[in-house]
Amino acid sequence: MKVLAVSPELLYLSNGDIQSLQISPADAREAVLAAFRDNAAGRNISLPRSSIDIAPGHLFHSLSAASEVSSIATVKWVAVVPVEAKSGAYGINSLVCVSDYNTGLPVAVLDGNSITLIRTAAMSAAAAVHLAPETPTSIGLVGCGSQAFSHLDAFVDLFPSLRRIHLLSRSVNSAEKVATAASEKGLDPIITKDPDALLAHSDIVISMVPRSPRSKPFLNARLLPSSSFASAVDAGSSWYPESFTAFDRLVTDCFEQGVSPLDALGRPIESVRFQDELAHVASNSSRVAAPTRALFSFRGFAIADLAIAELAIRKARAIGIGTILPR
Repeated sequence: MKVLAVSPELLYLSNGDIQSLQISPADAREAVLAAFRDNAAGRNISLPRSSIDIAPGHLFHSLSAASEVSSIATVKWVAVVPVEAKSGAYGINSLVCVSDYNTGLPVAVLDGNSITLIRTAAMSAAAAVHLAPETPTSIGLVGCGSQAFSHLDAFVDLFPSLRRIHLLSRSVNSAEKVATAASEKGLDPIITKDPDALLAHSDIVISMVPRSPRSKPFLNARLLPSSSFASAVDAGSSWYPESFTAFDRLVTDCFEQGVSPLDALGRPIESVRFQDELAHVASNSSRVAAPTRALFSFRGFAIADLAIAELAIRKARAIGIGTILPR
């Protein structure tokens, strides 16, 4: 990872700016893997997220990290607020603030929503490098919102062997949009309303279902192939709690943020515990022995936001993208 040079100017990168950088899935994945390896070696540090809970589904939280290697420190401020929508969707908005590691001077402010999309898919892919089957042919996406597109990009890039994609969504229109994007990447899309069929026929499963007061689990890990990988972007809340014992390997991003997956109400599941952290897994060059059912369940770790922010700032400076703000 290259060290960012100190600048007296404050760079602002909007959602459009970050999209125009066209950060590749491979670059994002490698940046996240490097950040977790640095974490294992003590070259960066992250605090567990701090939350202000207003009401169910209404909260504010911050994620802080500092990296000696990249010479920056970051904080991501996230607001989760219920919005009026027939689907019960939630509004999530965030910003990433970046300071120089040595001087403390502000360096940049970035749109956090776009950074989160990139970093979340990169975290799933980083875990898959070590935990997924080597040549999967099918992937299932549970939830077809914005994260579905970023995960589609990340996993098609990581696994050229993929041929089929199973899509499950409360919105047919959303599933059809992801199906179109998958077809353009050479995958055969299968839209389904049957979660059991999706699980049984997917070597890789990504669950991305926003939690709400009406949430109920509906995914049974026992139906997964004996050699498979699941990434629970939703921290496990869409999976039947009793089925987590079907996983041979349970990994998370950070023990300090939780020792087990969450249930549909956001409570830790008592029957299982995570066995490993991504920092340790990423530092081990060996893959898991097949056949293995592996789960990566995570809530988001600040060093991953730092890694993608550093990558975005470096690319933006190189090609002159963004707005310079006076201080």
